[in-house]
Amino acid sequence: MSVSVQYNKDSVPVSAILASAFTDSAVKFELVNKNGPAELLNHNVTILTGSHNIARYFARSHPQNALYGSDPLSASQIDMWIDRAKTINESNLNESIFSLNAHLQLRTVVVGYHLTLADFAVYEAIRCSPKWIDELNSFQQGKTIPHVLRLFNYIESLPQTQRVQELLDSSQGKRKHKVALENVYEKKLDTGAQGSFEKIELPNAEIGKVVTRFPPEPSGYLHLGHIKAALLNNFYARAYKGTLILRFDDTNPAKEKDEYVESIISDLKTLNIKPDRTTYTSDYFDEIIKLAELLLRSGKGYIDLTPVQEMREQRGQGIESPYRNNSVEENLRLWGEMLKASPEGLKAVLRGKMNMQDANKVMRDASLFRCLNIPHHRTGNKYKAYPLYDFACPIVDSIEGVTHALRSSEYHDRNPLYNWVLEALNLRVPIINDFSRLNFTYVLLSKRKLQKFVDNGWVGGWDDPRFPTLQGVLRRGLTVEAIYEFILSLGASKSLNLMEMDKLWALNKKIIDPIAPRYIALAKQGLVTITLTNGPAQPEARSSLKHKENPSLGIKVLTYSNSLLVEGEDAKTLVEGEEITLIDWGNVIVKKLVKNGDQVTSVEAELHLAGDPKTTKKRLTWIGLTNNQADDTVTVVLREYDFLITKPKLEEDDELEPFVNKNSLFETETVGEPSLRLLNKGDKIQLLRRGYYICDQPVLPGKPLVLIMVPDGKVRQHSAVSAAHTSVAHQQKADTKSKQPKPTA
Repeated sequence: MSVSVQYNKDSVPVSAILASAFTDSAVKFELVNKNGPAELLNHNVTILTGSHNIARYFARSHPQNALYGSDPLSASQIDMWIDRAKTINESNLNESIFSLNAHLQLRTVVVGYHLTLADFAVYEAIRCSPKWIDELNSFQQGKTIPHVLRLFNYIESLPQTQRVQELLDSSQGKRKHKVALENVYEKKLDTGAQGSFEKIELPNAEIGKVVTRFPPEPSGYLHLGHIKAALLNNFYARAYKGTLILRFDDTNPAKEKDEYVESIISDLKTLNIKPDRTTYTSDYFDEIIKLAELLLRSGKGYIDLTPVQEMREQRGQGIESPYRNNSVEENLRLWGEMLKASPEGLKAVLRGKMNMQDANKVMRDASLFRCLNIPHHRTGNKYKAYPLYDFACPIVDSIEGVTHALRSSEYHDRNPLYNWVLEALNLRVPIINDFSRLNFTYVLLSKRKLQKFVDNGWVGGWDDPRFPTLQGVLRRGLTVEAIYEFILSLGASKSLNLMEMDKLWALNKKIIDPIAPRYIALAKQGLVTITLTNGPAQPEARSSLKHKENPSLGIKVLTYSNSLLVEGEDAKTLVEGEEITLIDWGNVIVKKLVKNGDQVTSVEAELHLAGDPKTTKKRLTWIGLTNNQADDTVTVVLREYDFLITKPKLEEDDELEPFVNKNSLFETETVGEPSLRLLNKGDKIQLLRRGYYICDQPVLPGKPLVLIMVPDGKVRQHSAVSAAHTSVAHQQKADTKSKQPKPTA
């Protein structure tokens, strides 16, 4: 089939161009001088008109690309967004922008998890409208629509979009259209709301010359402590228009994996941290080995064969090693044994010759190199000896031109060792800046201890919602925006403090509440049916706003009928003759309670829509029933998590297992309203009278919808299951008060 697309300068078919590029369709685009929409021609015969229709043709011709969705639902959602994009005009511009931004708040793309025709349609509406471009480039608008900017700039950066640029430029002339997302974040960081980072200047810093580095060890996933370090280094690099280096400190092959490297890179992208350079300490192993030999030749280091435990005791007591005064020749011989991992070399470490009487025990001849006959994830079996962090980090900092080494306060006592290494090797010494380590009560930030949880199967993996890893807290419903605002609000203070996660979750609630659609789920156990004697004779489907204070989130469908489900716990509180309110419907009067012992089994009531909801004391959530029970509800499993440890702060010498909370996951089986079937993984919602949740598993054939509770910073419990248990942190707080906090209904 020989096809071509003809268009005029006022109807550049952006969606069709992108669809053809993503599907590698063999098609020629021709600029012609005639009115009307773009046309798809086969041997000069018009077979389709309109950019979106042509795009659909390319997508359907290449279903493997899933540009038109992977199932009927996603295809229908794509059609809906194409229709919306076509209705955007100057009269509804602001409403369209904010509605789109709200939709993208919890999504990477418009529909599903990868680019589709829906994204192309939105991009076409933006790209071809000068007014849209003007609005997007206006910071007054841009600071409140970062998600629209993110999607727009992402599509702009794709190589497939180059064809769009060329055809637009040739038909309309070149015009400025790039929207700088980075500028929005830069301006946001300048605001006082971002805490005290900007109040602490780096000493001897010059604009354009500052170089910072974020040096994670690829032995685990990034957690909240790492994130503070990453944000701090990124903040100062950008504030001084300098350079940020991402350096993987891969000096311990026993713990490091490519998996962790990839996850760290991915997490930094999630945080919108874009390093200017990415390096590895292993890139410098040859140079570090030469410097270690230089240390030995200069008499500032020696090789020690003392057993580890004995060496620790000697350092603690200030006793010199019998190997301390070996000759240079003997040290070099033993060094050679280390480099080839001989039986003798495997017993050895290289130590700096410092001061065994130093009050700072770190400076008592610290170990700098050890022998490990283990393959490295990048260098394989090339090396048998590896530098320790205290030796490698200052050397690579100096080599890479780092001007300011930002280190958490846990390294404060090791700062003299950092300087000693560089001075002993006559290398440039960067300026060290300490900042306080992030510590939370009942939260582990030790990778070694977190690894034990993973290895022992106490959690599901590094992305377990109970873990403080970035992937864990995001899976539990924390937003990147909340992380930014919380950590930046702490500033670069050096004072140590033990904080509660409640503050972070409370901030997160303020962010998600305006954009979380509202739904209903009822505890499955003990469900009770209310029969409305004057209810609708036939079930009625009515539209209802998902969020009454944010209409841009759209509508859902509720079933209004004469038969309703309510929770058994709610039914137990009812009294015959009282007036109550059904949320999103109106008042009813309870006429009769049918009981089996103390349990209410059914209720008869009468609608009283003239009643005033403000006068009632009880407000019930409910689900309307139809004649098709299979469509009435969806099975929903609610998961709530407690802290993983039972002690507010574990000390270094604390054994882990005695403080492990083995009862930290609670599940409640519920039935939810039918609209919950449309949730996608990662969607954040509010269940009325329960709290905020994030979708961990959408409805799948034979599998229920799984929602994870998002903490809101309040001490309360929502599910009938977890209410039977007293959470670790809640009990700790309750012990200091005269009475327990009441569970929320």
